[in-house]
Amino acid sequence: MSVKIRLKRFGTKKRPYYRIVVMDSRAPRDGRTLDEVGLYHPVEPVGNQIKLETDKIREWITKGAQPTATVKRVLNKNSITLDRTKPE
Repeated sequence: MSVKIRLKRFGTKKRPYYRIVVMDSRAPRDGRTLDEVGLYHPVEPVGNQIKLETDKIREWITKGAQPTATVKRVLNKNSITLDRTKPE
């Protein structure tokens, strides 16, 4: 099973917010998730936009989960490395 870290959309029209989730890559965007690892509010003020559970994200990346391009940008903004080595 190929696993992705991607965004799951919530909110209303022109006022979206996203959950950063771990899902099977074949599942639909708003389908069943394996784990929820963060929140992303693109329309909020800069300090309140992103909330991440870095331990869970690093654990999933070491297990082989691939972040999508948008999630990769969000993680890079928060200086989370995407290497697959196990933390010591």
